[in-house]
Amino acid sequence: MQEIQVNTEAKRYSLKIGSGLFSDDNAYSMLKNRKAVIVTDSNVAPLYGEGLLARLENLGIDAGIYVIPAGESSKCHNELIKIYNYLAAENITRNDFIVALGGGVTGDLAGFAASTYLRGINLLQIPTSLLAMVDSSIGGKVAVNLPAGKNLVGSFYQPEEVIIDPVLLGTLPDRHFADGMAEVVKYGCIRDSELFLMLENLENREEVMKNIEDIIFRCCTVKKDIVEQDEKEKSLRMILNFGHTFGHAIEKCFSYETYTHGEAVSMGTVFISELSYKLGCCKKDAADRIRALLGKFSLPVDFPKLNAGEVFDAVIKDKKARTDIVNLVLIEDIGKVRTEPFSRERIGGLIHEMLGN
Repeated sequence: MQEIQVNTEAKRYSLKIGSGLFSDDNAYSMLKNRKAVIVTDSNVAPLYGEGLLARLENLGIDAGIYVIPAGESSKCHNELIKIYNYLAAENITRNDFIVALGGGVTGDLAGFAASTYLRGINLLQIPTSLLAMVDSSIGGKVAVNLPAGKNLVGSFYQPEEVIIDPVLLGTLPDRHFADGMAEVVKYGCIRDSELFLMLENLENREEVMKNIEDIIFRCCTVKKDIVEQDEKEKSLRMILNFGHTFGHAIEKCFSYETYTHGEAVSMGTVFISELSYKLGCCKKDAADRIRALLGKFSLPVDFPKLNAGEVFDAVIKDKKARTDIVNLVLIEDIGKVRTEPFSRERIGGLIHEMLGN
C-alpha cells in the first residue's frame, strides 16, 4: 500500500492506494462507533455496495445504503434532497459518515450532501472509476449541476480519507476506463512529462493495468501538491482544468447525454492544445502528441460539429469565468502549462476561428 498525506488549511487526510484495500476490514476502523450511510449508484450497488454494507454490518457498524440512478443526470438538486431526507430518517448526526462509493457523479453528489447536511458531516471517499481515483475524489471539490451549467452549486469540502483500490477497476466497462484515461493524460500534460512518456509507451488497457498503482500514485501526487498550494482554486489550481473549459461546454451543449465527462475533456484537451499552438504558446509536436495519445486510448479527439455561438455561451457561463474574463489553461510543452485571461470578445473570436462558423 502507498499512502499520500494531503495537508490543507481545512483538513489533513490520507489517500491510501493499494490492491485489496476495499476488502480489508482495517480500512474501515474510522467508522467504528459511528453510523455510516453508503451512497452509491445503481451500477455500483450490486457490484460493491451490497458487499460493503454486509462487511460494515459484520464489523458491528450501524450502516445503511442509499442508491441513486447511474448517470450525470443524478447530480442534481432533486437527488440531493432525497439524500437529505434519507439522512434525516436515519438520524444521522455530525459525528457520523457518508461513504461515497462510486465514480465522479456519486462522489460529487454525496460529497456535497456531506458538506451541507447539518452544516457538515464526515465523508469517506471510495472511488470505483479511474476518473474518480485519479481526480474527482481528491481535493475536496463537491457539487451538483444546474440546467445552466455543470458544477455551478458546490463547495470545497475535504474528506476524512480516500481509499483507492485498483482492483475495483476490473469491472469498469472499457468506455469508462478510457474516460479516466483522459484525466490521467491531463496530469502528464500539466505537470509530469515522465508520466506522459510512460503512457506513450503503453499500448492498451492491459498494459496500463500492469502499471496502474504507479500511474494512480503519480496523478494523486500531482493533484495533492497543487491542492495544498491552492485549496480553493484562486490561482494555481486552475491548471487542473486543462481541457475542461471546452470539455464542459461540449457536455452542456449535448445536455450531458451524448458524451462521458472524459470523452468531452479529451476533445476539449485537443482543442485547447491546438489553440495553444495557434497562439504560439507551444510547438506543433506537443499538440500532435496529445492528440495521438488520447486517440490511442479510444477517446474522441475531434471537436463535435457545434455552432460557435452555442459553445461561446457555454464557455462564458463556466464557473471559472471571472466577470468579463475567461481564464484558459494553455500548454507550453508536455508537462508545462500556464493560465491566461481572455476577454469575452477575444475568446468568442477564437472559437469562431477554430470552429469555422
